[in-house]
Amino acid sequence: MNKTIGCIYYTDNKIDHTPIIKLVRETILNSGLPIVSTSLKPIDFGDNYVLEERLRSYPTMVDQIVLALEKLSTDYVFFNEHDVLYSAEHFLFMPTEDNVFYYNSNVWRWRYGGDNIAIRYDGMLPLSCMCANRKFALEHYYKRQAKIKEWNLDDMRSREPRKARIFGYEPGKSRKRGGISDDLVDTWHSKLPNIDIRHGRTFSSPKITLESFKHKPENWEEIPIEEIQGWDLRKLFNIK
Repeated sequence: MNKTIGCIYYTDNKIDHTPIIKLVRETILNSGLPIVSTSLKPIDFGDNYVLEERLRSYPTMVDQIVLALEKLSTDYVFFNEHDVLYSAEHFLFMPTEDNVFYYNSNVWRWRYGGDNIAIRYDGMLPLSCMCANRKFALEHYYKRQAKIKEWNLDDMRSREPRKARIFGYEPGKSRKRGGISDDLVDTWHSKLPNIDIRHGRTFSSPKITLESFKHKPENWEEIPIEEIQGWDLRKLFNIK
């Protein structure tokens, strides 16, 4: 039986004034896959569902992910965010196991409006580059909703709550290390990379310098954006 795959896209609608949002959506649309989007105000992107009267917060983001996963009908799902440029090769991946969270490890992080240096390091596996069985992911996020209720987190914090950092944004952190469940994790490496864009309205900490890490990551790399394979960021963003 042929397996189907689609995309969820969740946004807090905070970066519409930059070229980021348009370029990111184009890379997702180019995949040709079905898209379910969730937002805090209506957007014209895929099948859109709005969480009205909600504030930007970690609990809101989790509820957006759950809603999108419930509305998507494919077997597998790519998690897509509003500030990541996705290579066409990213969407060629298909999971081989239904109980594993897969992450694309070919990602560069770049600060929009910064010094035009891209970085990466071992273990840089963002949620925005994850792919998994949709029902498996949904069950995991139901657990996150329950944990949020148990810990009495709410929508009043616009930045990331400390307890959310403890159990981690990305599924796969073991319970011994503070995670929610002992799920399996694997990676794939697309031919061309994705670009994780950091900007003034990024929800999580930018972390684009070694000094921003309490524990220094391994195999740190820094390159000029001109050296990122497959992307001409200067042309895309009209950087002089």
